[in-house]
Amino acid sequence: MFAFLLIVTILLFCTLVIVAGLHPTPYLVSQFELQRRSHTSHEAKWQHRRETLLPYVYGAIATKLAVILVGYIVFSILTFGWALGIIIAIAGTLLYPTVAHQGPINRLSQRIYNRYETPYLDIVERLKPFFNVVRAVSIPYVEPYHRFDSRQELQRLIEQSGNVLSDDEKKLVVSGLSFAEHTVESIMTPKSMMKTIKKSEFLGPLVLSEIHELGHSRLPVIAEDIDHVVGVLYSNDLLSLDIKKSVTAEKAMEAKVFYIRHDDTLERALAAFLESRHHLFIVINEMRETVGLLTLEDVIEKLIGRKIVDENDTHENLRVVAEKIAHSNNTPSYHVDV
Repeated sequence: MFAFLLIVTILLFCTLVIVAGLHPTPYLVSQFELQRRSHTSHEAKWQHRRETLLPYVYGAIATKLAVILVGYIVFSILTFGWALGIIIAIAGTLLYPTVAHQGPINRLSQRIYNRYETPYLDIVERLKPFFNVVRAVSIPYVEPYHRFDSRQELQRLIEQSGNVLSDDEKKLVVSGLSFAEHTVESIMTPKSMMKTIKKSEFLGPLVLSEIHELGHSRLPVIAEDIDHVVGVLYSNDLLSLDIKKSVTAEKAMEAKVFYIRHDDTLERALAAFLESRHHLFIVINEMRETVGLLTLEDVIEKLIGRKIVDENDTHENLRVVAEKIAHSNNTPSYHVDV
């Protein structure tokens, strides 16, 4: 009988050491990021489930430790009697955490846990109500520090920052974080809404009046069609124009034309604007066909998340104005339908 009790006591102590060495490693990724990734693959979904159940796993480990420790104390007393049994029980209780964290023991505990983690998580998930009670009376689970692994996660943190940031500050930071994700095509003025003037057009009073009504501070100048932009006409240059003289758009325009691909990022576009010191780019596709128009104002508006108005623009929303004129029956003579 003594031998049986001794074997059980030793087994309980060994089990106590193994269980105490269990420390499931949390991912250095937040719950938000894991949830966002869970829709991308089965593995990511499993990782999110594991991280969600991890607090309950720690509760289950604490429960097992308590039960095994009670069993170890009881069997120590039954095996060695009250006096010696209590001494051995106290010694084992003080000693098992140190033994559990020894390198070989700790690695053995982790290997056992990793091998049976999936069925263990299934059991914990079924017993969540019970482990909720255990968590309430035990040391609270502290979520480890997580690094930020996506812009979306940073955006969520900013949006939930309460009164730390004003609404304008939140909008500015969120716009800046999402800026790199957008392409030129997402914010450009499309080809169907572009206003142009032919290079051979005479800049008489009627044409100048129509240009002013458009509200644009810059107007692309084309040759035969919109795929052949030859210059840019600036409204400031038209102010000093002598309308008594027959001046064509070609003579009043600036001949420099800058192009940018429709699939370029806005970061690339902003860098190009700063490098060229030009405020208007013609957007082209792979076939070098004109697909739209991009201004520096468009890029800055996307960067700061608010509408800005060029000091020379006479309308607040030029895109809306252009769209209305594009569907108007009174289309100016210098507009090219595409």
